[in-house]
Parts: sequence; structure tokens; C-alpha cells
Amino acid sequence: MPSARGKFITFEGLDGCGKSTQMGRLAEVLRKDGYEVITARQPGGTPIAEQIRGIVLNSRTSGLAPLAELALMFAARAQLIKEVIRPAVAEGKIVLVDRFTDSSEAYQGGGRGLGSETVLAVHRTICEGLDPDITVLMDSDAAASVARARRRNVKAAEGGDDENRFELENRAFFDRVHQAYLNIAKRDAHRVYMVDARREPDVVHGEIVREVRRRLAAD
Repeated sequence: MPSARGKFITFEGLDGCGKSTQMGRLAEVLRKDGYEVITARQPGGTPIAEQIRGIVLNSRTSGLAPLAELALMFAARAQLIKEVIRPAVAEGKIVLVDRFTDSSEAYQGGGRGLGSETVLAVHRTICEGLDPDITVLMDSDAAASVARARRRNVKAAEGGDDENRFELENRAFFDRVHQAYLNIAKRDAHRVYMVDARREPDVVHGEIVREVRRRLAAD
């Protein structure tokens, strides 16, 4: 049952791996378990952060420098921390967020070649020691996940919502992102729960629910 201090849980993985769907399903389960749950996405989750999202994910900003991209990601993150995450956790709520600093370490650190330490140095300054209590890393095949994300974003773009910038990258980029995620999972095994997202969504959902419930009960 809910404790005095809330929990901060993140979902990570390649675009198209099913993060958003699984996060939404977990939120429903936790609410039925008696928790008050807040959900958000990164970049985004607040009015200001959503404006930043519109810049950093739009395919028309393909010339964005890697360090500028990193700075924008953390700018959006800082807003979400201030307006949503810290207040909700302090009130005893569970906050579920689709992406956090692990995404920057994977995409900007690994994919863009900035390196983990550059990203983590910014994290220590901007996030002021805030790390997720639990991270669900959905491991998936790079080619299949990106193909799914491209199909989804092309459909969204038809409605005027262009978030295709990362999906324009080549396979080597996503292989670097994937490897960075694996490195994070190995380094932070106490925090990161890696689940094989290549299987049926119901199977993946069941495993996530069992693990999150186990960790919440252990606190």
C-alpha cells in the first residue's frame, strides 16, 4: 500500500519498443492497488517542456548540434522535475515517466557520441541528485523497434505532429543507442529491471507488474 514517500519509476528503451503502452497498463494496475499515480513523458510533461519537445523531435531541426540537443533534453527535464516529479513524490504519489536521463545517456551519449560522463555530469547539476527508484528497460531489436516507430510517426505526421527526427538516423546510430542501454543495465543493475520486449505485450506486462510490485513491497 502507499507509503509516506512516493516512488519515481521510469520506462526506457528504443523508440517503438512499446514503452508508452506498457507504462499506461502499469499505471492502471497500480491505481487498482491503491496508489495515486501520475504519468508523464520526456521530453514533455509540462507546457514549457512540451514546447521544447516540439523543437527537439521535429525533423526540420535535423541540424541541431549534439550538445544543443542534450541541453534541450535537460531543459525539458528540469521543468518536469520542478513542476511534476518532486512535488508528486513528496506527496506520496507514484510518478511514472516515459524516459529520463538514461535516454540522454543512450541517445546523446551513445548515439551522438558525447559519452556517458558528459551526460552524467549535466545530470548531476540539473537533476540535483534525483534518480529513479525503479527503471523498466524494455530491451528490443533495433531494426524492428525503429521500423515500428517510423510507421507510427509517419501516421502522426499526417495529422501535423512531426516527431520523426531521431527515426531518420541510420542503423549504426540505433545500434550504439542499444549498446548504451545494455551498459546502463549492467552498471545500475540495482535500479534497472530489463525485460525482453520482443515477446507478446501481455507476457511483458505480466512480468513488469510482478517485478514492480515486488520492489514496492520490499521498501
